[in-house]
Amino acid sequence: MFGGTVIAFAISTRFQPIQMFRLPLRFTVAVMVTALPLEIAAAQVTAPSVPSRDTAPGAPLFTSRDAVRAVGFAGLTVAMFPLDRSIARRLNDQYSEANKVLNTSATGVELIADPGSIIIGASLYLFGRFTNHSNIEDLGWHGTEAVVLGGATAWVIKGLAGRARPFVTPDTTAHDFKFGGGFGNPDRQSFPSGHTTAAFAAASAVTSEAERAWPGHFWLVAPVMYGGASLVGLSRMYHDKHWASDVALGAAIGTFSGLKVVRYTHAHPQNRLDRIMLGARATPMIQNGQAGIALSFQM
Repeated sequence: MFGGTVIAFAISTRFQPIQMFRLPLRFTVAVMVTALPLEIAAAQVTAPSVPSRDTAPGAPLFTSRDAVRAVGFAGLTVAMFPLDRSIARRLNDQYSEANKVLNTSATGVELIADPGSIIIGASLYLFGRFTNHSNIEDLGWHGTEAVVLGGATAWVIKGLAGRARPFVTPDTTAHDFKFGGGFGNPDRQSFPSGHTTAAFAAASAVTSEAERAWPGHFWLVAPVMYGGASLVGLSRMYHDKHWASDVALGAAIGTFSGLKVVRYTHAHPQNRLDRIMLGARATPMIQNGQAGIALSFQM
């Protein structure tokens, strides 16, 4: 724990011991580093039963804990570069144990991340809006904001980096970058992973909102959200869409997007977007024999 930052590790996948040891050590370590420590909990926990001061009005947008997170993610991304090729080969080896596990669990998780994160976030926002549950409304709206912010950031970096995806050619290398090559060319939009960005943006926003609104449930929400986001990253590598370093950077962008959205919006509750979206009112109405809903927004 660094000044309240929680680093959480969790694993739910079971390997047979003999099969596990048959995998190269560096591959085993790399997968664990990629899928699990990406759960560096975006949490700003001071105490399990006390809401974080990071979202109090006037709280600073950046803190020393953000520097710790940034260094950790940067180091993880750089550490993955020399392992990208070997990890990709192992995850696409039909005989590997890692492949068998992912083959049974990867289907559907990518859709949950994108476009599912937007659909789920919007649904929670509308549910909270129409049922007058402000905490759920906050969670849905800020989660959606985080996904949009993270997605926009990832899109710009994808375009500028122009990194070739693993599947492009049989001899694609992990070091095939072309500045600006990603704009308009989906085969060169590998770095970072957009699905992983969306998954971690939703995870960090939801976890931060849960910590603020329901502090007693934080330790239930965080492992589920970050564990699911890690599975999304693994599935993108399994489907040969991204290198491990793409996933690491996507996790970093998503985590920071969720953290900053939740921190800023609660530290500045009168920001324009929140005034419009969280101040919206829906009023049932009947006019000329037809029923409808009138929406009003506070500008």
